[in-house]
Amino acid sequence: MASKKQNHQDETAIDKMNTHLTDAGSKIAENKKIIFIAVGAICVVAAFTLSYLFIYKNPHVEKAFDAYNMVETQPMLNDSTAAAQYMEVADQYSGDQAGKLAALSAGEALYNQGKYEEAAEYLKKFSSNDDVLDANVLVLTGDCYVNLEKYDEALNFYNKAIRKASGNPQIVPRVLLKEANVYDAQANYGKALECYESIKANYPEFQLGNGIEIDAYIARESARMAQ
Repeated sequence: MASKKQNHQDETAIDKMNTHLTDAGSKIAENKKIIFIAVGAICVVAAFTLSYLFIYKNPHVEKAFDAYNMVETQPMLNDSTAAAQYMEVADQYSGDQAGKLAALSAGEALYNQGKYEEAAEYLKKFSSNDDVLDANVLVLTGDCYVNLEKYDEALNFYNKAIRKASGNPQIVPRVLLKEANVYDAQANYGKALECYESIKANYPEFQLGNGIEIDAYIARESARMAQ
């Protein structure tokens, strides 16, 4: 009886962990922290630094950054207002660095509103010279499609993120967990098992959280495949 009770507790703990990993609020929190700190620390600074030499020779570039900064510096914008303003800048200055940053900010604001289709479209407009940043934006795009239950599209963006991350030990195992959850939703337990085994083999230091070991996931997927 004690053994059955313990097994039930372990299964419940694993299910709670999966819920945490796929929860929309958790996903935006983890991505927002990485993406927007990186944007602030890398892209914005780099963009202004690289633009400084020619900004006065290119009024269009100057206007683009002025428009972006005007939205950025407004206090206490709600997601709906912020999304509308960022979208306007992104659409008007598409192709410019300021327009790309606005597209990223619009994507985040739209995600917060639950407008995942629109969020994905604006996130796709963003690109940079920083692989870590780009990988995280690809992850967030994949999250949009998970919320839309468009699992093949989600896996496509997660795979792109893994390739872009080039073995980054903070990004890749996190994405593999997301992929495993998608495969579970598709009842593709073999592919989910591959994700967990890849984490165990290649990222042994990665912490899943809540004290759950990767072997518990491996055992669960193996049991599902045997049914």
